[in-house]
Amino acid sequence: MAAIRVDGLTKTYGRTVALDDLSFRVDEGEVFGFLGPNGAGKSTTINVLLDFVRPSAGEATVLGLDAHRDSREIRRRTGVLPEGYETYDRLTARQHLEFAIESKGSDDDPERLLERVDLADAVDDKTGGYSKGMAQRLMLAMALVGEPELLILDEPSTGLDPNGAREMREIVREENARGATVFFSSHILEQVEAVCDRVGILRAGEMVAVDTVEGLRDSVATTTTLRVTVDRIDDDALAAVRALADVAEVATDEREEPTVVVQCNGSKTAVLRELEDHGLEVRDFVTKEASLDDVFHSYTAEARP
Repeated sequence: MAAIRVDGLTKTYGRTVALDDLSFRVDEGEVFGFLGPNGAGKSTTINVLLDFVRPSAGEATVLGLDAHRDSREIRRRTGVLPEGYETYDRLTARQHLEFAIESKGSDDDPERLLERVDLADAVDDKTGGYSKGMAQRLMLAMALVGEPELLILDEPSTGLDPNGAREMREIVREENARGATVFFSSHILEQVEAVCDRVGILRAGEMVAVDTVEGLRDSVATTTTLRVTVDRIDDDALAAVRALADVAEVATDEREEPTVVVQCNGSKTAVLRELEDHGLEVRDFVTKEASLDDVFHSYTAEARP
């Protein structure tokens, strides 16, 4: 069963089109990354799923339930970390969690939840004195109340330092291992690449690509950087490598050891063979594939100013 299914979703505000016939699905038990530049429609999509915004056309189901008609049941079974949510300054972390626990009808221990997000020492501190990162950790703890079937995390690493971001990723993996589906919206591509099974890229209200990170890499025309450490630099060998059909660029780097740097779209073996055929000793080589940032830019560059 699909944990989230969106079919032909359209949302307009006057003449502004926020979502344009958007369709996708998130399978039960997967971690799904939701990417897009500012204004692409990510927050609008999440607001429709949670029935905070009504679509102009199309429909959405969450956990097999209608996002509008069954919104109360969906929220009971879903944990949400919204972007831009502000805590109540006069309440403590414990009081925030007690409210969430009562709302979900669960029997969670506030202190145990705060331990998971590394806030145990501030359980009875009023949140008005919290840093942005501490407030974000508290919101994540509230999202975990009731062991939700679905987690919707909108920019979950906002305000977190590198250690906090790493701990957040570990919690996502733990919740997914427990059986939760995770819908993960972020502009920090490294976070998405580290935890997501599949990624959807939104541009101008339309889903322009959905695949695994590796599948997305394979779908765009990006080059691989091949760095080959050799015993010496030879001009004839470099010319032979440049002549290969799938080679886009050849350079050298002799700062530490003689190194040939090749940008290629095809077989890396052909480059190594050509160097060896010209008498060079290949001592080591490393490759750098297209990053998720490269893929994201390829799919969204037209939408950028």
